[in-house]
Amino acid sequence: MIRKLILCTAAALGLGAGAGLAQDHAAHPHVNDFSFSFEGPFGSFDQSQLQRGLQVYTEVCAACHGLKFVAFRNLHDVGGPALSEEQMRAYAAQFEFEDPATGETRPGTPPDHFPPSGLENAPDLSLMAKARAGFHGPAGLGINQILRGMGGPEYIASFVTGFTGEEREEAGVVLYENTAKGAFVAMNPVLSDDLVTYEDGTQATEEQMAQDVAAFLMWTAEPKMMARKQAGLTAVLFLVVLTVLLYFTNKKIWSTQKGAKKKHA
Repeated sequence: MIRKLILCTAAALGLGAGAGLAQDHAAHPHVNDFSFSFEGPFGSFDQSQLQRGLQVYTEVCAACHGLKFVAFRNLHDVGGPALSEEQMRAYAAQFEFEDPATGETRPGTPPDHFPPSGLENAPDLSLMAKARAGFHGPAGLGINQILRGMGGPEYIASFVTGFTGEEREEAGVVLYENTAKGAFVAMNPVLSDDLVTYEDGTQATEEQMAQDVAAFLMWTAEPKMMARKQAGLTAVLFLVVLTVLLYFTNKKIWSTQKGAKKKHA
């Protein structure tokens, strides 16, 4: 808890633009194009990566940022982190909630949602991966978004690894230069190598943790992505089969008419 409070500095702004953010219009944002397993029409979430991302969120991000739109029970869903029911219940029980009926605190249960952000100026991360655009086309045309997608996870991973070490103070607030934002921001660097210890033995480098938490936040924003992709693929296959059947049906129906025209000619 002490480490969380240290990481959560006085005016942590987080990933969104808001109060306390100093825009540097001379700088140009730079977002790295990471390769995620869920990209493309046939991509899918990596369950192990989502579990690692949940760990990074819990140990590093949760001190300041919330996930108020995500219920604990969703951690048990297939296609997501897929925690066992026992693991999901144990995770929920780490949090305390006030019972509106009795006014007493109680451990969290599966229907409860993650707590909201701990700071007023720290944005909720539930939809951050969909709210943020990482790739932009020339003059705002959005061409890169058509070709490469919105790039929300890439933006998140680039943001948490994009601190240059440069600092400046404005109005008594220390600001930190971030290449993904192209500006100085009030959020201080929060990731460093081996900051967490992954249970699956994966080396917790700064870049690895950044990609893991970005993938997890993509799942929080699109928990039904795999079902949506499967439905879309099924619809495309159905349309292909239907098109072939209609082609041969049309050919069969009109074949007699075409033959009659040839004889008449």
